[in-house]
Amino acid sequence: MARSWILRSAVIVVSASLMGIATVLLFQNSMAFKSLLSSLISDSGATAERGIAYGSHERQQLDVYRPESGDESGPIAFFLYGGGWRGGDRATYGFIGSALAAKGITTVIPDYRLYPEVGFPDFVEDAARAYAWTSENLAGDGDKRRPIVVIGHSAGAHIGALLVLDRSYLNGQETAITEPAGFVGLAGPYAFDPTTWHSTQEIFAGAKDSDQARPVAFARPDAPPALIMHGLDDNVVRLWNMQTLTKELEGAGAKVRQIELPDIGHVGVLLAMSRPFRWRAPVLSETIEFINGPAVTGVP
Repeated sequence: MARSWILRSAVIVVSASLMGIATVLLFQNSMAFKSLLSSLISDSGATAERGIAYGSHERQQLDVYRPESGDESGPIAFFLYGGGWRGGDRATYGFIGSALAAKGITTVIPDYRLYPEVGFPDFVEDAARAYAWTSENLAGDGDKRRPIVVIGHSAGAHIGALLVLDRSYLNGQETAITEPAGFVGLAGPYAFDPTTWHSTQEIFAGAKDSDQARPVAFARPDAPPALIMHGLDDNVVRLWNMQTLTKELEGAGAKVRQIELPDIGHVGVLLAMSRPFRWRAPVLSETIEFINGPAVTGVP
């Protein structure tokens, strides 16, 4: 028994160390290095089409990850990464696209413009434009349109929640759009006031009022079903953000499920979707079950 306990403890220590190293490496400045790291922790069974333009700006490009077995039907995941509205690039998150595509879910990962080049609401409008491209080019038409689930982490979860809950962004697009069928939020700052917070007030100076930039202000009874997850060791975005959004959605009559993840931090909730760290938390399995479930697909 003692030997077994020692072995389990060693595995936990080594895994935690590797996750810490992966977290640091994931946010290095070299795009080539980040792409290499992403490929090392990615799943097989997926193909990628990269650098598709959804606008004229160099940041208005996206990558599409498809299952090797084919891409003719089934839900689509639309993933928005974080970075404090100041940083990030889609090449870093290929492991998310491959993890979902290997399970049969076509995944779109766009870049979007960042501060200081642009401020709020331009990055949300970029996300809406990329979503419109996804709807027009991948979702099909007629009665066989494929459901699209918006997934976001950190600042990307904030952008994704606004995209899903505030109809003005998608209603402002020029093409007919398949409305989001669901939302998966990971460690998102849904409830704080970015117009007064010291590190974000300049980014959100363009907001008409604080509620325009707060997803919780747009909770509505007909909101798409939501799955929201948050690590209990997250010291970057506090747990009350998830709890407040859940409370507001439930109060409005919308369908929402929240999951608190023990021993998981802010970046760990995302890395738990990658191959080496999947055992740390059921983020990927919960996401796939939600995307393929009746709330999204309409199939019992």
